[in-house]
Amino acid sequence: MNHPILAPGVATGPEFEHVRTMFADDPATTDLGAAITHLAVGECDGHFTVQHKHCNGHGTVQGGILFTFADSLFAGACNAAGETAVATHNSIHYIAPAFEGQRIDGHARTVQSWGRNGFVDVTLTCEGKPVAEFRGTFRVLPGRPEKR
Repeated sequence: MNHPILAPGVATGPEFEHVRTMFADDPATTDLGAAITHLAVGECDGHFTVQHKHCNGHGTVQGGILFTFADSLFAGACNAAGETAVATHNSIHYIAPAFEGQRIDGHARTVQSWGRNGFVDVTLTCEGKPVAEFRGTFRVLPGRPEKR
């Protein structure tokens, strides 16, 4: 399934060319069916709907799927400033289950930055209740990573 990750009207200015390119080349976020609904320097919001393929043997959304979604929002928040930022360490705390057909909403915001480093906190919710809390540490690189 191929669809645009950025919702209409999101990140349309020339200052967001870098992050538009990043999401255009992002098959993992596309495969989730995620939509980015807000993007600003240091912030990224979005959502996805839990599909059967996202569930584990307990019938709940698999933790790795939540991690992937949170990581995508993290990437939006720390790359929105126009420089290439990558994760150096990420962690997640799972709070409550979510099930097939439910919508997961996420909000990422940069909470601290210094030099070429920073922290981004991501909150994932379902029906207004917390599902997971993610914290990512990023490092700004001098350019895009190159394939070896």
